[in-house]
Amino acid sequence: MTEDVWSYKSTAGRLAGADLTGYKVEATDGAIGKVDKHSDEVGDAYLVVDTGVWIFGKEVLLPASTVESIDPNEKKVFVSLAKQQIKDSPEFDREKHLGDPGYRDELGTYYGTGGPTFGGPHA
Repeated sequence: MTEDVWSYKSTAGRLAGADLTGYKVEATDGAIGKVDKHSDEVGDAYLVVDTGVWIFGKEVLLPASTVESIDPNEKKVFVSLAKQQIKDSPEFDREKHLGDPGYRDELGTYYGTGGPTFGGPHA
């Protein structure tokens, strides 16, 4: 039941084809970085966020379902996760992301259960 995590919520305000690259990303408790890459592919939508100095240059992959809203005027994406949940997420690996279905399942499970803060399997 991890497929829904790879789709935008209908309430997120996502405009098909809009380029989110460079948008600032806000967690529920503050800024976490900016969108480095994103996908709108049906059933495989996500954001790759460059966290900059916050997690010392770590990139994280956030499934589209984590997006609560998008503000095109402010160029901001608001996600439904706290900073700690994002920090504790599985590390983004470009090679695994492109060719390892198990990696996608790991991310889907982590975000699909809400991660450790929500008492998922990583608690």
